[in-house]
Amino acid sequence: MGEFIHLPVLYEEVLTHLQPRAGGLYLDGTVGAGGHTAGILTASAPDGRVLALDRDPEAVTYVQQKLAEFGNRLIVVHGNYAEMAELARAHGFTQFDGILLDLGLSSRQLDNRMRGFSFRQEGPLDMRFDPTTGETAADLVNNLSEAELADIFWRYGEERYSRQIARAIVSERPFFTTTQLANLIARVVRKSGRIHPATRVFQALRIAVNHELESVETGIPAAINLLKPGGRLAVISFHSLEDRFVKRFFRQLSQDCICPPAQPVCTCHAQATVRLITRKAIKPTAAEIANNPRSRSARLRVVEKLANVADMKHQTGNT
Repeated sequence: MGEFIHLPVLYEEVLTHLQPRAGGLYLDGTVGAGGHTAGILTASAPDGRVLALDRDPEAVTYVQQKLAEFGNRLIVVHGNYAEMAELARAHGFTQFDGILLDLGLSSRQLDNRMRGFSFRQEGPLDMRFDPTTGETAADLVNNLSEAELADIFWRYGEERYSRQIARAIVSERPFFTTTQLANLIARVVRKSGRIHPATRVFQALRIAVNHELESVETGIPAAINLLKPGGRLAVISFHSLEDRFVKRFFRQLSQDCICPPAQPVCTCHAQATVRLITRKAIKPTAAEIANNPRSRSARLRVVEKLANVADMKHQTGNT
């Protein structure tokens, strides 16, 4: 297994806001190459523990070997973070002091041409996080209708030429490799600026293949439920669709009544579940972007789970 340079995104910021401590229990729902997990284990020595999940079996094997020095303080499991509640119970965890979700594509996946994530090198049109199950990008490209493809490109990639690209794909398919598809898109869409014309389509296909937004919509509430009072959830997102959901969901959970102001009586019976630790998303510094250009679109948001609201009001003297 070849070694490579792994640069965890927003590493210091994640550790600062998760506040790992000795004896704490933590979950990394997207362990990747293990950079953040290693930091959490080091900061929570001598007896903090981490349950690390990843949909990619290669990542699981890699991290088990790379972080073997932490012994039974680390449990690495093949699984989707959207199923974290079941996976946690299966491994003896009920609640956590901190949970991290890094929603980005790992460098190991992107740099491996055989995984099919990159349009810059030829490989099979795959794009699955878990290559043992599910449909590939080639399955979608070669079997969906023109309207379905255009919808994916627009909804998940915000690609303005979604219809033209979908029409060209249907007329020239089948496609089996990344460069076949990228070259077609480059013919349909004139390049402007530094972004390759295939960028948004490849992003959209990856999101569709892996049901990424569905995982976010399921996994974030599951993470909140698994936190202890005072526990923190940190989420790193890399594109606007994910970040908008995280931002909106965190803000909703941090509010008490969410009924419209004009409504005379509260019908939602809501109370705040979390407090916002980061009022605005934390972005990489210029120095980090220069050192790791792939970090440029990362956004970190953090919340802390509240104790019972009545108890908190009592503690602060508000009744």
